[in-house]
Amino acid sequence: MILLDSDEKAAVELDLLLEAIYRLYQHDFRGYARSSLRRSVARAQIALRCATITDLLDRIVHDEDAFAEALRHLTIQVSDLFRDPAYFRGLRETVAPHLATYPSLRFWVAGCGTGEEAYSLAILLHEEGLLERSLVYATDIDRESMAVAQAGGYELFRMGGFAENYHGSGGRAALSDYFVARGAYASVAPFLKRRILFCDHSLATDAAFAEMHLISCRNVLIYFDRALQDRAIGLFRESLCARGFIGLGPNESLAFSRHASSLEILSADEHIYRVK
Repeated sequence: MILLDSDEKAAVELDLLLEAIYRLYQHDFRGYARSSLRRSVARAQIALRCATITDLLDRIVHDEDAFAEALRHLTIQVSDLFRDPAYFRGLRETVAPHLATYPSLRFWVAGCGTGEEAYSLAILLHEEGLLERSLVYATDIDRESMAVAQAGGYELFRMGGFAENYHGSGGRAALSDYFVARGAYASVAPFLKRRILFCDHSLATDAAFAEMHLISCRNVLIYFDRALQDRAIGLFRESLCARGFIGLGPNESLAFSRHASSLEILSADEHIYRVK
């Protein structure tokens, strides 16, 4: 008999947990980077008061509500309006002039979380005169986060930081012009919401969209292993129209992807790429 040490046993437990989640709930975390997954699972254990991964496995197998709670910790939902302002300035200055030549436009914000990036893009498109001919698809696997995104309400205390990011991105108005104060929250203006469609989509299991002009997927690929990163980038490549654009996060790159040869760097500093 071969005895496993504690790290090996934890790895087996984690594999069983991920397989159960996939088979029971069709959420596939098996291709996520193990280091970040272990931290996420640890947060889920604390939230659900599970001493071991096996205890967590037992809870989610028998309790759908427990899985919904665990999912909140397995997916990373941290963002701000105009997070990384230089990225949005790059879209405004480098990409928008190309987009202006199309009669209609389709965008995909993959891993939209609670919606901040999708609304940032909508504001940018409005200021560039492109919003009325645009449709933004904003996707995520966490339906609870998407419910927050669809509601479009953010705490007022966050607005100061949002406004600083917005002006750093080249914003041309007052950010408050795009929100309506409602008690302790600021609600996104209806004309922005009308151009965004929020929907459930998994980069691990679902198929490509069609004829996107820009795909923005930022700070998502860093949580995937190499194989899943390649799958996601392949989906993006299939989804883009001729000469379409991809925007990634500051710590993400297409350099090691098998799809890299079909894409060119448009802005190295802002991680913006274009189909060759």
